[in-house]
Amino acid sequence: MGAVVSLPVTLGGSFIASGLGACCSNLCSGMMTKVGSSSLATRLFYAVWLLFNSLVSWISMSANKSILWPGSTCAATGECGFFTVHRLNFALGLLHLMLALLLIGVKSTKDARASLQNSWWSLKFLAYIGLIVFAFALPNSFFVFFSKWVSVPAGAVFIIVGLILLVDFAHEWAETCINHVEVEDENSAFWKKFLVIGTSAMYTACLAMTIVMIVIFCRGSCTMNQTATTITTLLTIIVTALSVHPKVQGANPRCGLAQSSMVSAYCTYLTMSAMSSEPDDKKCNPLVRSSGTRNASVVLGSLFTFVAIAYTTTRAAANSAFQGTNDNGAIYLGEDEEYPGLDGQSRNQLRYEAIKQAVEEGSLPESALHDSTWMGSPGITEVGVDRHTDDEITGTRYNYALFHAIFFIATQWIAILLTINVTQDDVGDFIPVGRTYFYSDVKIGSAWLCYGLYAWTIIAPLIMPDRFEYDNFY
Repeated sequence: MGAVVSLPVTLGGSFIASGLGACCSNLCSGMMTKVGSSSLATRLFYAVWLLFNSLVSWISMSANKSILWPGSTCAATGECGFFTVHRLNFALGLLHLMLALLLIGVKSTKDARASLQNSWWSLKFLAYIGLIVFAFALPNSFFVFFSKWVSVPAGAVFIIVGLILLVDFAHEWAETCINHVEVEDENSAFWKKFLVIGTSAMYTACLAMTIVMIVIFCRGSCTMNQTATTITTLLTIIVTALSVHPKVQGANPRCGLAQSSMVSAYCTYLTMSAMSSEPDDKKCNPLVRSSGTRNASVVLGSLFTFVAIAYTTTRAAANSAFQGTNDNGAIYLGEDEEYPGLDGQSRNQLRYEAIKQAVEEGSLPESALHDSTWMGSPGITEVGVDRHTDDEITGTRYNYALFHAIFFIATQWIAILLTINVTQDDVGDFIPVGRTYFYSDVKIGSAWLCYGLYAWTIIAPLIMPDRFEYDNFY
């Protein structure tokens, strides 16, 4: 892999890459057609696109080559790689920003603009290539300004989005387990054991990671690591105590050790990861000194980072914590003829209400709400839409505009992550993603911020009971 990265990029190689890009675009379009028009397939494709852009950016930074102008001279400081990374992520980010503006207010796949989200992949790929060419036409000074005033703030927002998503997932996980336990059916015992074992396992992992940090990263004069470990441990104790405090339990009976264990385990991992991301100039990161699998660890670590960002972006863009549902929680049914004398309700709306009532009474399974056959004859469809694979017949399952806005801030965070305070590692062919004090400080700060966000979610009902009634809080 190191040899591949170090190869010069020639004009012939650029031509072949363009041809391969077109082939990949056609192949992906065909795959999307075969997979169907499900919202999950669409979101996964955008995530893979982000992953591909991230990998190309990382290789460009490692090779320090100018992709479009291979004959240009690149400074040893990584100038070509730096600006290539910012140009690639600017291009993809600008594409997502344009799509976000074009898709504002789309609530149904019957909207003509919805096809821009779920199809037209070849056109979007060509637009992406065009934006890359446009980005390379801009002067370097533009990207110095853009990275300072746009990329850095956008990256900070992306970190906060990820933390909110984690706290929301912790509550959702615990709530799901508790609901299954309270049903008291034949599976209740399993869910009770799952809840207890899962909580115990996460606290055990938290303790194990703390011991590892003390033994490996907190030796000698490594005061920053010692301080970070101490504060993280204290915050774990504080949020655990808060989650079981009688007053907090009285205002919010369903908060408890399950949520705090997940948050504590994640934040402890984040702190340990920050220490393993430090440079070794202060002799506080012995993992950097191991040379046997250096390239493999850097490559795998980089891939894991990019996959995690793509996953977080895709999940956050469709998570209820960042958006409201259509029409205050009702499924958007699109335009339909109205019955006179029934408050203007459409046939589909009446059918939905009847099925919803049947589900609440227990006469129909909950899956009936997502069955599109009750909307009418499946044979009457729009051109190119498969009613059997389209899970958005009754309305969009996520906010398209918000989806692309979050992808935009993700591209800017990747640009900052790859370029800020990064220099070529003197023992490998690849730039280690995130092996900087900046990234370590961001991780530690993120862990502490995550503790704060979680603590607020459990004490807010106690402080403002009128605004956080129990039935509305969950």
